[in-house]
Amino acid sequence: MANLTEAVEGTTKGEVFTSFDVDAFETPRGRDEIWRFTPLRRLRGLHDGSAPATGAATTAVTERPGVRVERVRRGDTRLGEAGAPADRVAAQAFSSFNEATIVTVGTAADPHEPIEVTVTGPGAGAVGYGHLQIRVEELAEATVVIDLRGSGTYADNVEFVVADAARLTVVWIADWDADTVHLSMHHARLGKDAVLRHAAVQFGGQVVRLTGRVGYTGTGGDVEMLGLYFADDGQHLESRLLIDHSTPDCRSQVMYKGALQGDPDSALPDARTVWVGDVLIRADASGTDTYELNRNLVLTDGARADSIPNLEIECGEILGAGHASATGRFDDEQLFYLLARGIPEDQARRLIVRGFFGEIIAKIAVPAVRDRLTDTIEHELALTEKETHRS
Repeated sequence: MANLTEAVEGTTKGEVFTSFDVDAFETPRGRDEIWRFTPLRRLRGLHDGSAPATGAATTAVTERPGVRVERVRRGDTRLGEAGAPADRVAAQAFSSFNEATIVTVGTAADPHEPIEVTVTGPGAGAVGYGHLQIRVEELAEATVVIDLRGSGTYADNVEFVVADAARLTVVWIADWDADTVHLSMHHARLGKDAVLRHAAVQFGGQVVRLTGRVGYTGTGGDVEMLGLYFADDGQHLESRLLIDHSTPDCRSQVMYKGALQGDPDSALPDARTVWVGDVLIRADASGTDTYELNRNLVLTDGARADSIPNLEIECGEILGAGHASATGRFDDEQLFYLLARGIPEDQARRLIVRGFFGEIIAKIAVPAVRDRLTDTIEHELALTEKETHRS
């Protein structure tokens, strides 16, 4: 079988091969475009079929009026409705889970009361696969917090099916233990005038790779994708997004921000982050309005950030399209301004990092999550100061 990465060369991003069949994909290699940044040797066999399930992650959902929670098998026809796997790991996850969780939100649900979904890893030394689907019915509105914790090796698919005129706000928090390897593919399908607010947070884990794919099935769809990540020594945090504008008069806004800190003398791999943002505007998608932004702040030596925005436009009648990306250290002017006013350097650096992430945190709709993220960033900054004083 021909290598699929080579087979789709010259096609649009939206025409990348998808399948529920693991054998339809070749084993990823380091020179394949979608895997070239990922440390394949650290995936513990998730990518090459040598990691059979030896455990299971658990998924717990808080009970709320107007919210239905179901545990279903692979044959349920609703599974895969938001999209099919676009790489071998996602296909492996789809063919290997024992039980999927479907959360359906109706119009009777309280949109201001977050639905909490807690996913606990299979445990140290164990491998697990999972599947989660969030469905928001027509005219319904929901806020969902997906909290990932625990340890192990884990791959899953997460689906968001947002019906006509429905609204979904989701916060996905990867706060794994330090040993965890997690590869997750998110699939979103929006109906007419549907709204999705998706925030992805990456703090914990050894290797965490999020692949997100968004598609529209009707006009007026509106997507906002936010990302916040903070990488330390030994961590590889990767985000790859594809927003496929295939229908007219839809909107998408992407804003991802990350910070990295490392120690050149550490025996652990260097802190590494990767962000790849693809936006496709098809020929029929007139009236599209889209913009994507990625910013990375490198706090110490021994860290590396890769940022690649891609914009593919096939339609000349759009409202706007653009992208921006930057990676660098502290802004010298900001730092000088604070130091000149008598603020100690360590406190000045804290203030700059808080301001850097503040724009993202302010957009997250759940106050408890905002407080949690602020506290976690403060903890990370304390580690930075400790390392700086030690060296």
